[in-house]
Amino acid sequence: MHLEIITPDKKIFEGEVSEASFPGADGSFQVLKNHAPIVSALATGSVSFSTSDGKQTLQVHGGVVEVNDNKIIVLAEKVLV
Repeated sequence: MHLEIITPDKKIFEGEVSEASFPGADGSFQVLKNHAPIVSALATGSVSFSTSDGKQTLQVHGGVVEVNDNKIIVLAEKVLV
């Protein structure tokens, strides 16, 4: 799956991931390959994802995530690396 994490200031991450977890407004959820299309508001919390280099975690403060056709786009208000 292709993941992009973007803030109003810059692109934080872009690359291939095998899974990703998000702090949804109604609770945490995980996205795996071939996930159904979804758009969700993000709460403040941890976004984690697995790349070929291992697992990475970022702290986000609000935003939106869209999943469609194995592409994940995160529009975050603020990210702490």
